[in-house]
Amino acid sequence: MSETVDYARGVLPEIAGYAAELAELRHRIHAQPELGFEEYVTSDLVAAKLAEWGYEVHRGLAGTGVIGTLRSGEGRTIGIRADMDALPIREATGLPYASQVDGKMHACGHDGHTTMLLGAAWYLAQHKPFTGTVHLIFQPAEEGLGGARVMVEQGLFDQFPCDAVFGMHNMPGYPVGQFCFRPGPFSASSDTVEIEIIGKGGHGAAPNEAVDPIVASANLILALQTVAARNVHPSEMAVVTVGAIHAGDAPNVIPGSVKLRLTVRALKPAVRDLLQQRITDLAENIARAHQAEARVDYHRRYPAIINDAAWTEFALSVAQQHFGEERAGLMEYPMSASEDFSFMLEACPGSYLLLGNGDGEGGCMVHNPAYDFNDALLPIGASYWVHLVEHFLGR
Repeated sequence: MSETVDYARGVLPEIAGYAAELAELRHRIHAQPELGFEEYVTSDLVAAKLAEWGYEVHRGLAGTGVIGTLRSGEGRTIGIRADMDALPIREATGLPYASQVDGKMHACGHDGHTTMLLGAAWYLAQHKPFTGTVHLIFQPAEEGLGGARVMVEQGLFDQFPCDAVFGMHNMPGYPVGQFCFRPGPFSASSDTVEIEIIGKGGHGAAPNEAVDPIVASANLILALQTVAARNVHPSEMAVVTVGAIHAGDAPNVIPGSVKLRLTVRALKPAVRDLLQQRITDLAENIARAHQAEARVDYHRRYPAIINDAAWTEFALSVAQQHFGEERAGLMEYPMSASEDFSFMLEACPGSYLLLGNGDGEGGCMVHNPAYDFNDALLPIGASYWVHLVEHFLGR
């Protein structure tokens, strides 16, 4: 993007005039970060704002979830989701509004996501530029705890049926205000595997009298690298990473067991199934070949985000029409990261998109102690949600 890009393009004048209040609101949320299913202060704030602006407010789904409903005549129904939780990270930004809770911070921008949706909520309530129903979904516990899954299981779309649902995440490293879309697979599934190789402990000087789980684990780790390389079609994405190994305390002692922890990623359900089968088979058979035993605990966490093609094309067209074609386009590749918005898309068609957080000061990657959401995105993201509602529920 060139330096002459008009970042004000697409931003509604009323929301531009409300930008300072939005920044203050985000800073307030940022200073009081709360972990998953503990977003009591944040959800109280969200619910109070929605009630003040005339929304029907429902609370209790997934504990701290909040849904704000705005109706204007008969028509279709759209859902828009923002996540609210923070991370167990000690903040190192030195900002005046930095976390006031030691060991917790908004290191992924959920404070910004929540504020952008509140900005849209404020405008929609003031103007009601649509015919139909809007459900604004403020979700807890995205960071590893599956708050979206819990909301869906507790009846989110039964109580608040939607014709389509949309979500957004900021992306450091992308130019400020750059909208990125992708139909079909958007981000990978994420599974965690815990493997325990159980042998027989012994003296390091007498390995013949022991069953060495470290040797078995070493062979397993090497074999796991062949799964993506030799079992998955070359055109498909698959990741098998051993991120943790725990075994032994002394150089002259063969431990009784070794524990491995893996993260496993895929874009397609069939590949996800294949990875689970091959990892389990390798662990059990390689352990057996070394006279050891393998216990495999396979945790299926988040499925892949699969964007509906038609709704993604629609969401892209809205961004291009209001913000310019140079600021809205398709991603070349899906992400290997994961997001629990996938549970909502399994239950309701829709689309998930990225919004550039900046490639300068906003370039620090998420989940980093130095990260901060870029306030310049607040009026941009809020205005996009309003435009999306207007087109989806247009009069």
